[in-house]
Amino acid sequence: MTEIPKSHPRYTSLMTRERIAEGVRNGITSVQGLIAQGRGEAFDYILGERTMISADRATLAAAAALLIAKRPAISVNGNVAALVPGEMVELASLLNAPLEVNLFHRSEERVRRIADLLRSHGARLVLGENPDCRIPGLEHSRALATRGGIYDADAVLIPLEDGDRCEALVGMGKTVIAVDLNPLSRTSMRASITIVDNITRAVPNLTRKISSLSGSTTEYLQAVLMDYSNRDTLRDALLEMREYITARMNELDGAQGSAGKRI
Repeated sequence: MTEIPKSHPRYTSLMTRERIAEGVRNGITSVQGLIAQGRGEAFDYILGERTMISADRATLAAAAALLIAKRPAISVNGNVAALVPGEMVELASLLNAPLEVNLFHRSEERVRRIADLLRSHGARLVLGENPDCRIPGLEHSRALATRGGIYDADAVLIPLEDGDRCEALVGMGKTVIAVDLNPLSRTSMRASITIVDNITRAVPNLTRKISSLSGSTTEYLQAVLMDYSNRDTLRDALLEMREYITARMNELDGAQGSAGKRI
């Protein structure tokens, strides 16, 4: 991995790119995952590379949904494994939930490498190496699932997921929690709860909120969920993005004006 000084103004972003590239070299991430990472990074710029108020609200609702769930499960793909393997293991441990490897560009070797990576970070239960059922409505290998994991779950966390699989899981009656930097994606609009945030911020934030809510009553958690609207949250995310862009445009106008005066 390329050594990047922490003083670099783009340190966090560059390190994220390096982890994805390292994932490709280690057989964890697909080459196509590099493209997905670049697309997400572009949206993160528009967020101001920060957790927005709307994302924090969605994260609270996601924490409540996962705590209420009787059979929560967490989906892991190559990008997720490259970026936040330890964080996902910590989250799964907190929820006593299985981690299930599921890949669009699937190979048994890559599934095994990801499963081994998660186990090396302390994961107790990793599924996906021996799928035994299929998600209805999907023809691709993304349909592969495991009983006792995603297939039987009542709430599923699906970070960096494709829209068709998100929609199929919702169709099975599950509470589907997505992490997606694009509030206009099909995944964002079809999920039950969408956290519009970078996964490197979203997962630690979700873990903190689960810890803080762990002693709450079921009635309180249900009230949190009743107060949540994914449609309103996505609208708020777009408004926050617009406000950030407007502020940057005003800064640009001011900088250009100052430059003109100097000339």
